[in-house]
Amino acid sequence: MIRVVLVDDQALFRAGIRMVVASQPDLEVVGEAGDGREAIDVVRRARADVVLMDIRMPVMDGIAATAAILKEADAPRVVMLTTFDLDEAAARAIREGASGFLLKDADPEFLLAAIRAVHSGSSVIAAAATRELFAHFGEAPRDVPPAFDALTEREREIFALAARGLSNAEIAQREFLSEATVKTHISRILTKLALRDRVQLVVFAFEHGLA
Repeated sequence: MIRVVLVDDQALFRAGIRMVVASQPDLEVVGEAGDGREAIDVVRRARADVVLMDIRMPVMDGIAATAAILKEADAPRVVMLTTFDLDEAAARAIREGASGFLLKDADPEFLLAAIRAVHSGSSVIAAAATRELFAHFGEAPRDVPPAFDALTEREREIFALAARGLSNAEIAQREFLSEATVKTHISRILTKLALRDRVQLVVFAFEHGLA
């Protein structure tokens, strides 16, 4: 079972999401919270696998709560929920380590697929906002950090392909490698650059003018 925690200050919205999630045999809602501060305690007690986190809430917003939650050992994956296609808050949340964001009016099937995807280690971004998101990160490229120099030539090649959004299978086919080898390269790249997942890898590439 994938253990899910819902965090939103609107009880009616939480109830709707709870019904959708609870209808699935492999998903279970194990906790709810109405603000970010409460969410930190609920997530810790519930041992959540995935957190659906609203961005704008009273007491503590979703960005601050996400940053605190992801500092914990065995932290869950966090998906931000937002009403807008893209704003600075969503971008900041991804910088803090969120595994992506969804629009609150997303199709229920897409929401369920997103929960399963992030639980398996992937990342999700509202499709309509992908171009705008990475354009936002690419507006002001910064100096490339020294950690990037630690990548081997092969790792830089894999990095460039992953930054373009290619999957492990697509990279493997293109580079005549096994998927297991690509996965190992991606893991090493993320470790060297201190990145949490592939979303952060793509953001890193756009922020530093590498994509």
